Amino acid sequence: MNDIQEKISEELKAAREICSTEGTGSENCAAAWDAVEELQAEASHQREAEKPKTNFETYCDENPEADECRIYED
Repeated sequence: MNDIQEKISEELKAAREICSTEGTGSENCAAAWDAVEELQAEASHQREAEKPKTNFETYCDENPEADECRIYED
């Protein structure tokens, strides 16, 4: 996870530099910020994937027939 945070920092710095030299309306500036957004989205997805299961979720995985774990569909 630290690698992606470092990459985000690098891309932020690069985007700011590009936008300050070429202007905020340039295509390169927009592309640089798109790269930053993509990395931030990936970091968010990785954080979600790392989310540990709760004790209840673990219990339901082990005991799917338990009353507490039943899922009813409308």
